[in-house]
Parts: sequence; structure tokens; C-alpha cells
Amino acid sequence: MRSDDDPRTDVPRPASTIERDFLEGPLSRLRELRRAFGIFLEFIRAFRRMHFVGTCVTVFGSARFDEAHPHYRSAREMGARLAQAGFTVMTGGGPGIMEAANRGAVEAGGFSVGCNIELPKEQEPNPYLHLWLEFRHFFVRKVILVKYSVGFVAFPGGFGTMDEIFEVATLIQTGKVQRFPCALVGTDYWEPLVVMIRRMREEGTISEHDTDFVIVTDSLDEAVAHVEHWAPEPARRARPREKKLRGAVARPGA
Repeated sequence: MRSDDDPRTDVPRPASTIERDFLEGPLSRLRELRRAFGIFLEFIRAFRRMHFVGTCVTVFGSARFDEAHPHYRSAREMGARLAQAGFTVMTGGGPGIMEAANRGAVEAGGFSVGCNIELPKEQEPNPYLHLWLEFRHFFVRKVILVKYSVGFVAFPGGFGTMDEIFEVATLIQTGKVQRFPCALVGTDYWEPLVVMIRRMREEGTISEHDTDFVIVTDSLDEAVAHVEHWAPEPARRARPREKKLRGAVARPGA
């Protein structure tokens, strides 16, 4: 019997707990079917809205850096450089590094997309987005961030950032996606991870060439060059089709 203090008591829950409920264990067959249908609809809505956004590079990083932080300033410049190289800049749509990259893209005249996630402590979309989508399920959001990207740039971040970059690495290692480029910006921050990956190679848990698509650098020029080198040729890159997007495009903040 559940007590009044039990957090599992059947009281109304915000939408941000839907994924938690889904992952708690078996539900009735009808509820499982309803959840599966809801996940399907979440994918379909994302596919429809993302279809015309052009060729994306996704930028990962912490939501906790404000605009005075050096990593924020670097990510802002990175967003601008990627936009100037002809890419649509996509992020998780929140504050910090995500806002900085979206902001840089908008300021450079590029196209900016955010894939926001519903959380118990709500994460509001940043104001530098031409198009934003909101997701209930992390795994649906991660699929979209990978599906529409031809390259990835990661600035320092926490568990979410680590989850995202290792998801990309696993998909590339197993051949589920092409060997798209990944640049980790901030050598001091990433050094312990580099040491761990070196240990993995020494122990044989990954192969020698499993990280060929990754560079670790402090140079934005090197990071952008790495993405451009391994991404599709500029002539093959799809551009955002604004006429098709007109009904879903928001005006970025100043």
C-alpha cells in the first residue's frame, strides 16, 4: 500500500514524466499500445518539420554556461562559422552552449534549429531559433539529432553531452551511420576522456580505427575544417527550403 509521501502515488503528473512512466516497467497492453502510438506520432511530427531544414551539423554542450563564459563565446563563433560554411546549425534548443551555437548561426545569416526536451524542471527554447521542436522522449530526440546531421561538434558538457557523443560514436562504430566527423572542442576538458579511449584501445575493447572520425582541438578553424572535409561536398548539401518551412519558422531573438 502506498503512503501519502510515496512519489509514485496516482496524482496528476506533468507531461515531462511521460518517459519515466514508460520506462518503469510493463504496462497494460492497451497502455503499451497507446504509448507506442504516441512515440510513432512524435517521430512523424519531427520527420515532417525537419524535412526541409537542409544539411545540419549538430552542436552539443552544457546548458550551464552563460554568455560571459569562454566556452559560450567559442560556441557562438562556431555557430557562425558553420553557418558561413553552408550548414544548418542544430542543437538541443536550450540555453548555454546550445543557445550560443544557435545565436552565432543566426547572427551570421544562417539557419538555426533546436530540438528541445520536456524536463521536470522545464527547459525553455532559446530565442535564436528559426525552427524548434519539442520532444517528450530523449531517445526520439537523439534519433532526430543524428538523422539530419552530417557532422557533430561537442563543447564541454555533462552527462547529456557524454550520452550524445557516445551514441554517435557507437552508431558510427557499428556501421549504423556513415563515418561522419566529430570534433571535440577544449583539449583540457576532454583530456581524461582521451586517456580513457586510449586505454580502451590498449585493452582491445575498441579497434584502432574506431576513433578516426574524431578530433580533439582548441582550434575552431581546425574543427570546422574537419567537419567540412568529411561532410558531403558543398554542391551536394541540401539548403533550407524556406517556402516549405514558412508555416513553422519562428523569428529569432535579437
